Amino acid sequence: MAKKAIKSFLTVELLILATQLFSFEFFINLQVAFLSSFFIIIGSTFAYKRMVEMQVQAENINEKRDFLDELEDPYALYEDEPVNNAPYEELDLKEIVKQEKKKIKILNISDIKKGGRAGFSLYRLIPYLFLILGFIALKNNNLLDISTYLPSLLLGIVVGYISSKKLS
Repeated sequence: MAKKAIKSFLTVELLILATQLFSFEFFINLQVAFLSSFFIIIGSTFAYKRMVEMQVQAENINEKRDFLDELEDPYALYEDEPVNNAPYEELDLKEIVKQEKKKIKILNISDIKKGGRAGFSLYRLIPYLFLILGFIALKNNNLLDISTYLPSLLLGIVVGYISSKKLS
């Protein structure tokens, strides 16, 4: 599968190289935009895959509720489980409030670290840096053509998505 991904990438690169015969400005915009978006998609895929594999190895798999349940009842206040079967007069309301407060999740540093691992991965940061620096370099050298650059980003996204599916 990896050979097919590399083959498709090289095929597109050869087509991009052929555009240099047409115009250098067109070629350089196409090349920078394509590589930027391609590496962002591939880097994001690898970062996410690596994060999931690390969580599976650590056996840190949480059972999650259905997305609609999360959306409608984020704190699980309307679950089917009764608090207890005692009559209303015998309920200890203070104890029930304490139990419900324990269920509410408070944002803490460990949750931020878990979410930030994939977001701040070098697999993602370096391609974004390439995107920003490439854009600035094209702009400073008066080579930037937005009408070529923006569609070329889409080309990189499509080829990156197809390649990441083949690599997975």
